[in-house]
Amino acid sequence: MEREIEGRTVRGVEVGPETRCAHYDTELDVVALRFACCEAFYPCFRCHEAVADHRAERLSVESEASAVLCGVCGAELTPEEFVEGVHECPECEVAFNPGCADHFERYFAFEE
Repeated sequence: MEREIEGRTVRGVEVGPETRCAHYDTELDVVALRFACCEAFYPCFRCHEAVADHRAERLSVESEASAVLCGVCGAELTPEEFVEGVHECPECEVAFNPGCADHFERYFAFEE
């Protein structure tokens, strides 16, 4: 399934209007993440596994590329802005799920 959110295509399973999906559907689940392998936004790694026809590749946390889409206002964040941020959108200040931090390694490659 694909859904346009603030002019960006978000792919996944049962993607809602603010990027919630079948896997993560709480009030705080309002981000979509871009994978390096396909340059597409997905609400979560499970959505990528379900609809992509390839293995996920992570973006470098130091990348300057847009990597996170706020599903409420459409703001885009770099990996570092998202990882080092305060679990809220810097534009509209909507709260992001702090539990996303438990999955950062699925989306971003950290330099050692």
